[in-house]
Amino acid sequence: MEFIDWIREALISLGFLDKKAKLLLLGLDNSGKSTLLYRLIADRLAALEPTRHPTSEEFRIDNAVCTAFDLGGHQQARRLWRDYFPEVTGIIFVVDATDPGRFAEAKAELWALLAKEELANVTFLVLGNKIDHPNAVSDVELRFQLGLDNILRNNVGFFMCSVAEKQGYGEGLRWLAQSI
Repeated sequence: MEFIDWIREALISLGFLDKKAKLLLLGLDNSGKSTLLYRLIADRLAALEPTRHPTSEEFRIDNAVCTAFDLGGHQQARRLWRDYFPEVTGIIFVVDATDPGRFAEAKAELWALLAKEELANVTFLVLGNKIDHPNAVSDVELRFQLGLDNILRNNVGFFMCSVAEKQGYGEGLRWLAQSI
């Protein structure tokens, strides 16, 4: 079986086969997770209601076919996150860069995820969203507030973005596709 897996990985790396990825869109409520998913599937911006129930959509990033699960970020939804951990390939953790009052809460949730043994080999993409807003903090400040420089894993990427303005998240998603 190892030989077949090796051949499959070789074909994927050469671009002959598509990778399959299960991604979780996580983060606090109002960070932009659903907006990002809608932007990826419809390439449009829309006023969306807060996520009340998990949803999933499929999209492509380079040679990766991704099934993304938007699980919501309110307190009750966070209790369900762990139900989606099996077979997850990557986690996109979205943070509202305009809401410093919730950075400690976002950090606690992110670090709790990073500490989960079942997610030890999962690639994390942290997106600091809403950089188009005048109250957004800098990338240096958000890195500091989230404690990202203290992470001892090499499978965590950090990108600032504006989903509304279609900035930054594309680079992050390409990094994620290459890393999974």
